[in-house]
Amino acid sequence: MTQHTDLPSDLLPATVREFFAAHIVRDADTASSFLAEDAVIVDQGETFRGREETYAFLRDAGSEFEYTTEQIGAHRVDDAHWVVTVRLEGTFPGGVAELDYRFALRDGLVAELVIANHPA
Repeated sequence: MTQHTDLPSDLLPATVREFFAAHIVRDADTASSFLAEDAVIVDQGETFRGREETYAFLRDAGSEFEYTTEQIGAHRVDDAHWVVTVRLEGTFPGGVAELDYRFALRDGLVAELVIANHPA
């Protein structure tokens, strides 16, 4: 059963919380430690698979811009799926974006992460 309830970040699974905290400060080493060996990350339609590609994505994503990240929502879809909505403001084209980070967990690790525009 889908539950769309806004949650404070401290009620998210530790894996999601800690991955996201590392990703926000651009700590690719720590963030990648929460990914399954065969993890898949999809960012705005581009897919990164496995350890090497997902690490490169985490290391390089947004590095050409300065921006702030604020969590503006989160909800549990089911036991293995969680969504964190963030608002980015910075020097990238458009200057403001709201994104959903859709996490699929397996065995305590992130098996899949899909990053997409938050529906208006």
